Amino acid sequence: MLDINDPSSVDLAAEKLSAIPGGLDILVNNAGIMSTEDGVPSVTEMAVIRKTFETNFFGALYVTQKMLPLIKKSPAGRIVNMSSGLGSLALNQDETWAFADNKLIGYNASKAALNMMTVQLAWELRDTNIKVNAANPNFTNTELLPDTTGGRPVEDAAREPVRLALLPEDGPTGGFFEDNNALPW
Repeated sequence: MLDINDPSSVDLAAEKLSAIPGGLDILVNNAGIMSTEDGVPSVTEMAVIRKTFETNFFGALYVTQKMLPLIKKSPAGRIVNMSSGLGSLALNQDETWAFADNKLIGYNASKAALNMMTVQLAWELRDTNIKVNAANPNFTNTELLPDTTGGRPVEDAAREPVRLALLPEDGPTGGFFEDNNALPW
């Protein structure tokens, strides 16, 4: 099992995967946490914010750094970062957006950082065969928060990351998508 908050676990996974011929075709950074103690910037404890960033951003960045040499060996590498509409600066300032009241400084900021990683990594790899994109699964029935109900089924949320993981050679890179539609950063 891979623990993205344990560098030795990530290192071991990369080492084991390096033994497989042909490299790594697809990396989906899907680990994420959201704390019930997260909230507005003026009162949320720094420990909650740091813990959220450790998983949602730093963990994804470290995994990507360790797996990138393997992805570069693939004839058509794909990196999909599981983000959130809550990580969109544009949507966060839109008072008419359905989730406008969800101001969670740790979660939202960590997903905004993941979005920045997506943009910068896509730029860095622009002259390669690797596509890097972010996917918003939207509000989904998962174990991210206890007692989560009313979200979309996991099967529906999985369609976009799967689409991005299987993009053709002429597919987009450096984008943020939900249900085959581009989202604003």
